[in-house]
Amino acid sequence: MCSFRLLPEAKRNELSLTKGKPTRKGLYMGFEYLTNVPLEQAKKEYLLTLQDKGFGTQFETVSVQESYGRITSRAVYARINAPHYAASAMDGVALRARDSFGATETTPVTLRENQFVVVDTGDPIPEDCDAVIMVEDIVKNDDGSITIHAAAAPWQHIRQIGEDICAGEMILPSFMEITPAAIGAMIAGGVLELEVIRRPVVGIIPTGDEIIPPCADPKPGDILEFNSSIFSAMLQDWGAEPKTYPIVPDRFDAIRDMLAKAADECDMVILNAGSSAGRDDYSTAAVREIGEVLYHGVAIKPGKPAILGFRGARPILGVPGYPVSGIIVIEEFLQPLIDAWYGRENDKGSRTRAKLTRQVVSGLKYQEYVRLRMGYVGNSLMASPLPRGSGVVSSFMKADGMLEVPQGTEGYTSGEEVRVRLLKDKGQLKNTLVVIGSHDPLLDEVTDLIHREDHRVFLSSAHVGSMGGIMAIRRGEAHAAGIHLLDTETGEYNRKYIRKYFPHGGVYLVRCVGRQQGLMLQKGNPLGIKRFADISKEGVRYVNRQKGSGTRILTDYLCQKEGVDSDRVYGYEREEVTHNAVAVQIAGGSADAGMGIYSAARLYDLDFLPICVEEYDLLIPESVWNTGLVKQLIRTLKSDAFRERIEAMGGYTLDRPGEIIDVF
Repeated sequence: MCSFRLLPEAKRNELSLTKGKPTRKGLYMGFEYLTNVPLEQAKKEYLLTLQDKGFGTQFETVSVQESYGRITSRAVYARINAPHYAASAMDGVALRARDSFGATETTPVTLRENQFVVVDTGDPIPEDCDAVIMVEDIVKNDDGSITIHAAAAPWQHIRQIGEDICAGEMILPSFMEITPAAIGAMIAGGVLELEVIRRPVVGIIPTGDEIIPPCADPKPGDILEFNSSIFSAMLQDWGAEPKTYPIVPDRFDAIRDMLAKAADECDMVILNAGSSAGRDDYSTAAVREIGEVLYHGVAIKPGKPAILGFRGARPILGVPGYPVSGIIVIEEFLQPLIDAWYGRENDKGSRTRAKLTRQVVSGLKYQEYVRLRMGYVGNSLMASPLPRGSGVVSSFMKADGMLEVPQGTEGYTSGEEVRVRLLKDKGQLKNTLVVIGSHDPLLDEVTDLIHREDHRVFLSSAHVGSMGGIMAIRRGEAHAAGIHLLDTETGEYNRKYIRKYFPHGGVYLVRCVGRQQGLMLQKGNPLGIKRFADISKEGVRYVNRQKGSGTRILTDYLCQKEGVDSDRVYGYEREEVTHNAVAVQIAGGSADAGMGIYSAARLYDLDFLPICVEEYDLLIPESVWNTGLVKQLIRTLKSDAFRERIEAMGGYTLDRPGEIIDVF
C-alpha cells in the first residue's frame, strides 16, 4: 500500500521547472492541479488579489455619437437648454392669449390677420405671442380672419425653453450606462464629448497542434477553432473588446512568448486549452514563467482545470479546451472581472409587479406606454410615472421600467399594483434609494455622490412637491421626501406639518440645508422689480411653481401678506415643476419673474431679489431608518464632499446636515 500526499510547493517547483523548461512533466502536471477550492472562495480571492495588485477602471474621451453602451466616468451636465427656443407643440396659429379672452361657443371671437401667425409643429413662437390654438379649433373666414370658440390659456400648446432639459442640469451621474435615449438627451443638452470607462481589451490565445482556423473542409484529426469566436461574442456582450491571437502550437516557449505578448498588450488574457494535466499541457508552467498562479483547479464540473493566474494587475485565465467547460469558466471568473471593471452587477429581469405611487390616466383609443422611475421600499417595488410627452427624451433615459396601458383602459389609480416591464435589473432596483417630494438640484448631487461611493447604489427622485412627499411617506412609498413647508403663524418650517400628519411619530425629520428663496428676475432687472408685490405690476409676466410645492405655498402666503391679488398677476397659473425650469423661462425671455432658489438664478445668470432663507429637510420613515441605503444617504449628507458641492452651487447654508431635528 502507498499513501498519496501533495508535495510542498518548493519541491513541486523543483520537479517541474529547470531554467524555465518543464521536466518530468507527467509527474509535475499530475500533481499541479490538485487544488479543489470552492467556486465562491476562488472568485472572491481572485478578485481581491487582482485589486491588491492595482486592477481597476481606466478612462478615455469619446464623442457622444459613439458613446452608446459606454459607462460614464463622471457626471455629465447639460450645456444648453432643450428645447433652446419656445416652440409650437401643434399645427395652428400663435397669438397673444389675452386677445382670445372671452371666446365661448355662444360668444365667439374673431381675430384679424395681424393678430395671429400661422405656425407648424416645431416652429419658433413669435416674440409677441404666448399661446397656440390648434388648427382643428379655428374657423377660417374668407377675409383672412379666423374665428375661435374657446379662449386660449397663456402658454398653451407651447414647448417651453428647457421643457426637456435645463442648461446646467445633470443629464447622467457617474458610472451609468449610456442608452440611446441618453445620447439624444446629451446632444439636446449641447454635450458633444464625454469621458467614459475604457473598454477592457481581452486577449484570446487558442493553443493546440490539432487546432486549425475555421474552414469548410477539415481533414480527419483537425479540430476547428471556434472557441475564440464564442468567447469574442460573449466578451462583446459584456462590454469588452476581444483580441484574438493566432493559434499557438503545443510548445512551451511558443505559449510562454505569446502569453507575455498578450499580457503586455491587453487588460485581461484568456489562455484556451492546455490547462489540464495531459501530456502536452504547458499552460500552468507558462503562466508561472511570466507571472503567478493563484489556483489551478476549482470545484466546478465541467471546468475543474481552470487556471487563475495573473501578471501584475492583469488577470490570465486558463480555460479548458472543451467549449462548454470554457464557457462556464469565463462566465464564472472573467465576467465578474469585467463587471468589477465597470462597477456593475448583472441581474436583469423581464416583467414583474409594482405599486404605482401616482395615478396614471390614459385615453381609451390607444395602447399607451408609461415610463417609470422605480425602486424597492421594504419588500414592495414602487413605480413613479415619468413625464409622458413625446418630446421628453430625458424621461425615457431615466426610466427604470415601462407600464403598458392596454387599449380601452382609462388608467390606474394611485396605490394600484400593476404589471411592468423592467428596463433595469432587479439588483439595481433593490439598491435604489427612492426620494419623492420637493425638488432641489442638490438631490442630483447626492445621487452622484452616493453612486460614486458605491457603484451598486442608485437614487431615484420624483418631484411632486412637499405635500406630495409627505403623502408618499404616509403611504410607505419612499425612503425619503424633501420638504420645506412654512407655518405662516410661527414662521417655522416643517415641524407643524410633521406633527399634523404623523401624530403618533414613526418618522424622522433630518436636517439638510438652508436655502435662499427669492424672486428670480431677468438679467439687469429691466422692469425695476424691487419687492415681491411688484409681480402684479402691469407688463410683468410671472411663472409659478405647481400647487402643493413648498415654493407655491410660500408664494401664496406672500401674496396674502403683501395684499397681492393673484388673479391680477399675469401668468400666476403658469406652472413649472422645478426651480431650474422656472429659471429657464425667465432666462429665455418668456417670463419676467418667478419664485425660486438662488442657486437656480445663479446657474442662469439671473438677477435675484432675496425674500427669505427656508429650511429644506428630509423626512424619513422609521421603518427604513436602519437600512443600508438610508445610512449611506445620511453619511453622504455629513460628508465633506457634499459640503464642497453645495457651497459651490451658492445660496445654501449648512448647519449640521444629516442630524435628526427634534419634532415631537
